[in-house]
Amino acid sequence: MSSAAPVPETLYDLVFHALDPLEAAERDIFLTRVERWYPDLLDGLTTLYGDAGADTALTLVEQAAHAYADRDPELRRLDLARTLDPSWVQDPSRIGYAAYTERFAGTLRGVEERIDYLRELGVTYLHLMPLLTPRPGDSDGGYAVADYRSVREDLGTMEDLEDLTAHLREAGISLVVDLVLNHVAAEHEWAARARAGEQRYRDYFLVYPDRTEPDAYEETLPEIFPDFAPGSFTWDEDMAGWVWTTFNSFQWDLNWRNPRVMEEFADIVLDLANRGVEVLRLDAIAFTIKRKGTDCQGQPEVHAVTAALRALTRIACPALDLKAEAIVAPTELLQYLGQGRYTGKVSDLAYHNSLMVQVWSMLATRDTTLAVEALQNLPVEPSTATWITYLRCHDDIGWAIDDGDAAAVGLSGFGHRAFLADWYCGAYPTSDARGLVFQHNPITGDRRIAGTAASLIGLEAAAEAWEGVTDDTPAHQAEDLWTWREERIHALRMAHALLYGWGGVPVLWSGDELAQPNDPNWDAEPGHEADCRWAGRPRLDDARVAERWNRSTVEGRVFTDLVRMARVRASLPQLEASVRTQVDDVDDPGVLLTHRDHPRGSFVGVYNVTPDWRSVSAARLAELGVMGATDVLTDTVPFGSTSLEGAGDGRVPVPPYAAWWLVRATD
Repeated sequence: MSSAAPVPETLYDLVFHALDPLEAAERDIFLTRVERWYPDLLDGLTTLYGDAGADTALTLVEQAAHAYADRDPELRRLDLARTLDPSWVQDPSRIGYAAYTERFAGTLRGVEERIDYLRELGVTYLHLMPLLTPRPGDSDGGYAVADYRSVREDLGTMEDLEDLTAHLREAGISLVVDLVLNHVAAEHEWAARARAGEQRYRDYFLVYPDRTEPDAYEETLPEIFPDFAPGSFTWDEDMAGWVWTTFNSFQWDLNWRNPRVMEEFADIVLDLANRGVEVLRLDAIAFTIKRKGTDCQGQPEVHAVTAALRALTRIACPALDLKAEAIVAPTELLQYLGQGRYTGKVSDLAYHNSLMVQVWSMLATRDTTLAVEALQNLPVEPSTATWITYLRCHDDIGWAIDDGDAAAVGLSGFGHRAFLADWYCGAYPTSDARGLVFQHNPITGDRRIAGTAASLIGLEAAAEAWEGVTDDTPAHQAEDLWTWREERIHALRMAHALLYGWGGVPVLWSGDELAQPNDPNWDAEPGHEADCRWAGRPRLDDARVAERWNRSTVEGRVFTDLVRMARVRASLPQLEASVRTQVDDVDDPGVLLTHRDHPRGSFVGVYNVTPDWRSVSAARLAELGVMGATDVLTDTVPFGSTSLEGAGDGRVPVPPYAAWWLVRATD
């Protein structure tokens, strides 16, 4: 415990009545956690609220005591296990899967019936997209929450959620749920009571009587949805003011400078943890603190919000981890994993958006030069935190190419972003991608792209062309179409292998494991008409599920490749997430070479991002200790010699879209 922030004696009086029904050992556990984490809690809260932070800290610890006393004994045992193994989420056996419940399995009860399917893929981390009750109609994909205390009626009930978390725990799967922090739906009780004139709830929001302040803020605010939600403020007659609405007019931003908002969310966090949720995705965390003259994203106090919530959960429910949803510039990303005073004190997980963007860039350009520059320039992440790696997610892809990185390799950042948008929407002459443009901003030129992995990588187009082959198709044409399809399958496998071999927690988006294409009827459902991101959120195709073990089908090839990767990955301590992946300097620009140095040995990844034969330096492989090593993905030696002399010209040939995992183990 820090001598600068001793636990006040009044705190013990506050929590005594809540802890009284517990055994003495259970009370001691809670109080010991308070002594360990109270200084961090107080630090975060005083950063946000000044002197008022001390009173807020007492309130939150009292809330934590009640939640701890009510916590199911099975969850308390999980707390103990996670306390003994705080790096549980960094284990290479962690494989993620993300889905909308209704599109994956219909209901929460339906998810239970698909647990065996998830286990086949090696899934131990399941992210079900927003399932708390949203506003009716358009709800920004569920991110306009009207009630944090209930589940969407069509998905089930809170009791169903508890049953699901219990079944998932039994199967070794941790449930991830979204917690939207920046805003609530305009229909939320807090907003309704604010409109009714209750000052307490009006103070939960940011409301201005005229355009003076909004105009001053908007001088530096970017538009998130310029196509259908321009501006960041919405006039509300009942409030007689301009309400801050960063995302949509029906999503009211919360005033996180008000400690009552923190207290409300502390109670929500503790309730979800006691329902068995093991990871909370802190949605839109970057937007929670506003400051004039900035873009109001990633302000320093944002990390105080996370630090306070993390300290709270370490006191009441340490089995719960926090994940930052921060899709920000590469230079800002690591703040969400903890830097400086917040090292080891904020989110446990964060999305590696830079890696995702660079994978797609390499696939389009068939060149690793920019990726090497960008990935080598990232600051070193803390060993206590874990990346979420992903080929895509439920959202669109924004082309987060840093202008400095681009200039360093002779590219224009603006021009390269435009090229990637052209390539993945299929506008570039040689592209076979079938993505959809989402939110074209004519001022900045930004065009985000939506679509499934198979559609973006060209497999949808190639598979459709191959299905059109008949007995009357000329042999050379049929051969070209077969080659095209095979090339796209191998490209998808290589991309997944790169992400699975990076470390962290690789997360699949539902349907990508079956190479599902875009949903052609994405705009037919009410509320989806103007949001093409739904094209990349198809319902899981039962026909493809039935063929998942059939290697003669595209879906069978992709599914079984991923099953193999997950099994191999789980056996490799070298992929434990606390070890950093290093990216080698460019040798052959068509090949990305990565390596990880672990006490149990080394891991070298070799990834050909092109459809051509390329090569890698034999001397470099020898230096890394893997010359002649077995590729553990295929159990084969990809090059025949273990010596430099056997490499001929000093180069080792690498087949098109090859992905090698070369391992040197130590006893």
